[in-house]
Amino acid sequence: MAQKDHEAKEDSMDLDDILPQVGEFGTYQKLMLWLICLPACFPCGFGAFNQLFMTDTPEHWCYVPELQNLTAEDRKDLSIPRTNGTFSKCSKYAVNFTTVLEEIWEYPSNSINRSLWKTEECRNGWEYNTSVVQSSIVIDFDLVCDKAIYPTLGLVSLNLGGPFGVYFFGWLNDRIGRKKTFFFCLTTFIIGGVMTAISPEFWWWATGRFVIGLTIPAIYQIPFIISLELVGPNYRSFVTVLTCLFYTVGLIMLAGITYLVRDWVYLNLITSLPFVLYYIYWFYLPESPRWLLAKGKFEEASTILESLARTNKKELPSSFKQQLKQKMMNKGNLDYDDDTPKNLGLSDLCGTPNMRLKTLLITLNWFANNMVYVGLSYYGPSLGSNEYLSFLLSSVVELPSYVSAWLLIDRWGRRWPLCICMILSGLSCIATVLIPPDNEVATLVLFLISKSTISASFFIIYPFAGELYPTAIRGLGIGTSAYIAGLGLIIIPFVTYLGSEVLVLPIIIMGIVSIFGGFCGLRLPETLHHRLPQTLEEGEEFGKNFTVDDCLRCIPLKN
Repeated sequence: MAQKDHEAKEDSMDLDDILPQVGEFGTYQKLMLWLICLPACFPCGFGAFNQLFMTDTPEHWCYVPELQNLTAEDRKDLSIPRTNGTFSKCSKYAVNFTTVLEEIWEYPSNSINRSLWKTEECRNGWEYNTSVVQSSIVIDFDLVCDKAIYPTLGLVSLNLGGPFGVYFFGWLNDRIGRKKTFFFCLTTFIIGGVMTAISPEFWWWATGRFVIGLTIPAIYQIPFIISLELVGPNYRSFVTVLTCLFYTVGLIMLAGITYLVRDWVYLNLITSLPFVLYYIYWFYLPESPRWLLAKGKFEEASTILESLARTNKKELPSSFKQQLKQKMMNKGNLDYDDDTPKNLGLSDLCGTPNMRLKTLLITLNWFANNMVYVGLSYYGPSLGSNEYLSFLLSSVVELPSYVSAWLLIDRWGRRWPLCICMILSGLSCIATVLIPPDNEVATLVLFLISKSTISASFFIIYPFAGELYPTAIRGLGIGTSAYIAGLGLIIIPFVTYLGSEVLVLPIIIMGIVSIFGGFCGLRLPETLHHRLPQTLEEGEEFGKNFTVDDCLRCIPLKN
């Protein structure tokens, strides 16, 4: 409860009327943004998706020690049974191949009758075709046949860390500040990367992935929060777009790195160790003045704000410190006002019918967005003949999506763009079933449309949810919905694993989930041109008398 009380206090410590005096988006903020906060978005994409290129499964067959003097094709032809013309991956003939070779040398004209030979599982490991995949954990740890599910469990391990990390680093964010939390998170990320790289066996590797998962998406959210808290309200949507774009630039960089670095150990190190350079930021990254004031650290906050004003060439009045201190005291006193709600919790999110419905719909939509966006990102490299190109294209299409969504929501509102993007994404997924399996280009195009539109909807849901939840429980509401949505990522690796047998099955499932999430968003009330709810009572009344006309209205009404 103490955490919730503090969050309420931090929300009240509003600097929006002070920032114009020191500069809402001047030289100081631009330097912080371009040199520190935006580059800090890169580790999230690297850590979340480099694993896709460590777990490639090449062509493989049973290792037969007696036949190593033969060519690979002769070894397979002699020792591996076929099914529908395809060599078995997990079985070999159960015969004495030394004796077989002797018979071949003695009677070379005799044909070999394999129909009477029994088969058995691979007893001596596997051979791998390394002409395409030179290195992966599948090769090093023999994660095939009865262990084929293990790479999927590695993704589950990564995603399992996320919800724990979001909660822990969120708690730490409020306790020790944004700056220290970011560097603690960065250290955890680097340790996880090194652990993964030096793994002697699979479960050590999976533990390293869990450690990295603890920082995903916290390592992205913290610089995002710092960025938002340094700029004025008129520039926050612009900063949101920039952070999304830089995150995507990180994914594009990852596509290039994975293409150039095919060894999974070096890939781990290259996508984690260079971020040691970010410790230089310790000397330049400021603590959030908003957090400092909320903690009563007036002198530190005042020093940062004065430095901000000097860099932005803003003249502060001589009474600035006194005004700031008075504001802090006045705002602090509000926390002890008898009229201020106390001890707000989950029951307040679901305590009244309309709030309960909105919370459910927001959470379902967020869950669907999260699941489909990450699922398509996992699924992308398996499409087409070049996994690196497929991943690159699936990342590039996010760039125009974020910009388009940013422009759309201020003209057409949040509800319809969210709904249309999710439904279009789902329909594009399902339409891949109609494409012939050999038409890789058409399948890839539909996939890119789906990835582009789900990226746009993913951009919309966060601010939309923040506007729907009343101020009194906004942080709690967003945190709860995001946490439950994060749990959905534990499921998605198993969904994509289904594609190893039926390639289109995962994308059909994601299509259905996306369409369902889109229709959930259609029932939510529009927030554009509306006064946003502040109290629990206003939150219950907002959108309470929702009608069919409201549901079908495409252009938001101006209130």
